[in-house]
Amino acid sequence: MSILIDKNKCVGCKQCLAVCPGSLIKSDDGGKAYIKYPQDCWGCSSCVKECKVGAIAFYLGADIGGKGSKLTVREEGDIIQWHVEKTDGEVSVITVNRKASNKY
Repeated sequence: MSILIDKNKCVGCKQCLAVCPGSLIKSDDGGKAYIKYPQDCWGCSSCVKECKVGAIAFYLGADIGGKGSKLTVREEGDIIQWHVEKTDGEVSVITVNRKASNKY
């Protein structure tokens, strides 16, 4: 499991650097995030959840049934959207209302 960082989408906020428990995410001279050794990623997805612009995707490998899909997160207020992009380009969106998600 690992992450993929799209430098074109990165705005250089450095929030991903702050939340990475392994200190694996760094910033280049332009302030853009990168991960030098993606194979060392713990797969916690903290950075994916923290990235407000969707520049970080969680790679869903075959070992967890993802077959190479990528997962990104977008938030607007209380609404969280999980975008799963499959290798064929198909995108599935899972929408969760944060306020209603734990009503049981």
